[in-house]
Amino acid sequence: MPTVDDILEQVGEFGWFQKQVFLTLCLLSAAFAPLYVGIIFLAFTPDHRCLSPGVAELSRRCGWSLAEELNYTAPGPGAAGEASPHRCRRYEVDWNQSALSCADPLAGLAANRSHLPLGPCRHGWVYETPGSSIVTEFNLVCDDSWKVDLFQSCVNVGFFLGSLSVGYIADRFGRKLCLLATTLTSAVLGVLMAVAPDYTSLVLFRLLQGLVSKGSWMSGYTLITEFMGLGHRRTVAILYQAAFTVGLVLLSGVAYAIPHWRWLQLAISLPIFLFLFYYWCVPESPRWLLSQKRNAQVMKIMGHIARKNGKLPLVDLKMLSLEEDVTEKLSPSFADLFRTPQLRKHTFILMYLWFTSSVLYQGLIMHVGATGANLYLDFLYSALVEFPAAFIILVTAERCGLIRPLALSNLVAGAACLAMVFISHDLHWLNITVACVGRMGITIVFQIVCLVNAELYPTFIRIAKPKENTIYLQIQTTEHAGT
Repeated sequence: MPTVDDILEQVGEFGWFQKQVFLTLCLLSAAFAPLYVGIIFLAFTPDHRCLSPGVAELSRRCGWSLAEELNYTAPGPGAAGEASPHRCRRYEVDWNQSALSCADPLAGLAANRSHLPLGPCRHGWVYETPGSSIVTEFNLVCDDSWKVDLFQSCVNVGFFLGSLSVGYIADRFGRKLCLLATTLTSAVLGVLMAVAPDYTSLVLFRLLQGLVSKGSWMSGYTLITEFMGLGHRRTVAILYQAAFTVGLVLLSGVAYAIPHWRWLQLAISLPIFLFLFYYWCVPESPRWLLSQKRNAQVMKIMGHIARKNGKLPLVDLKMLSLEEDVTEKLSPSFADLFRTPQLRKHTFILMYLWFTSSVLYQGLIMHVGATGANLYLDFLYSALVEFPAAFIILVTAERCGLIRPLALSNLVAGAACLAMVFISHDLHWLNITVACVGRMGITIVFQIVCLVNAELYPTFIRIAKPKENTIYLQIQTTEHAGT
C-alpha cells in the first residue's frame, strides 16, 4: 500500500509546485519577525530628561545651547553605574523667578548644588528623538520602565498559552484553516495595537496577538514540510526559518523609514492581510486530509501537484495510506513524552534547550537595542549573522549530524554572553561584535532544536490522532517535519 512519500516520489518531491508553495509561505515567516522582535523599534527608549516649567523660557532668554541648559538646570551625573539623575529627578526650583541669572542661575539659591532638593518629574519628560515610541507616548521611563518588559512578556505568555490550543486546532480543522484564522486574527490585533488609546489596551492586544501569531507561523512550517519529499524536508525547514531572518533585515529598513511607532505598527500589520490570499494559493495538506479519510480531496491535490510538476497524473490513489498504521493502533497523548526513560531524557533535554535558546536569543536582540549608538545599523548587523548560521547548518547537518553542531553552538553562545559581562560599555564595537557571535551561535541552536525535535521522537508521537493531540509544547513547531 503506497504512502504519501511514495506518491510524492512519483509526482515530484521538490518540483515547481513545492517551490511555489515554499516561496509563498516563506513570506509568512518573514512577516512574523516584526511581530516577535518589533519591540526594539516600537518601544525604544531615547535620551530623556525631566520637563521643568520655566526652563525653556529661561533658556531662550539667555540664549543657551542644549548642553548649557542641561549644565545649568539639570542634576549632574550620579555615581558610577547609576543612571543620570536628570532622567528621573529634577531640582525643586521655581524657574520662573526673575532673579535667576543667566551665568549660573542656581548659584544664588545654594552654595553647592548637591544641597538643593530633588523631586520627581511631576510635569513629564522631554525626549530627544525626532520620532515617537510606546515609551515616549505613555512615559514608560523611570518608575514605569518595567512596563516595557511587561509589554514584551505578554507576547511570550501568548505564545505559551497559544501552543496549548493551536496544535489541536490544526489537527482538528486542518492546517490551512488554522493558518488563515490565526493570520486574520493576528492582522486585526496588529491594527488595533496601532490605534490603542492607552497602555492597558495595548498590552491586552499584544497578549491576544501572541496567542495566535505563533500559530500562524507554525501552520506554515507544517504545511511546507508536509508537501515536501522526504529528502528535502530538512532543507526547506532550515530555509523557512532563514526567511524569518529576511524579515529582521527588512524590519530595520522599515523602522528607519518610519520613526513613529503607530505608523510603524500599521506598516508591519497591514501586509499580513494579504496572506488571506493563501486560501486560493495554498491547498490543504494531503497528509491531514488522509488522516480525516477525505481521499477524494487527496487524489485531487496529488493530481494538481503532478500537473504543476510536469509529471503524469496517477491513475488510482484509492489505496493511499499514512506512513504507518501505528496511528490507528495507538492513542498518542502528552504522557507519551515521558513514558520511557529514553523519552523522558529526550523531553527534558529538549525542554531545557527550548527555554535557554529562547531566552538567550531574545536577550541578545534586546541587548543590541539597549547599547546601540545607531540602533538601526546595530540591529541590521546582528540580523545578518543569522544567514551564515543557516548556511552552517545546511553544510554540516549531513556531514557531522546535528548533535555536535548543537553542542558547539551552545558553547559559543554561552562563551560570548559570558565575555560580554567583562567588556566595557565604552567599547561599543567590541560589544556588538561579541553579541553577533553569540547571536549566530544561538540561532544555530534554535534551528537545530527544531530539527532534532522531529527526528528524536517515534512516529506515533509526531503524528497524533486529532482528538488526542491537544498539547504540543514547543514540539508543535516541528510536529510533522520528519513524517
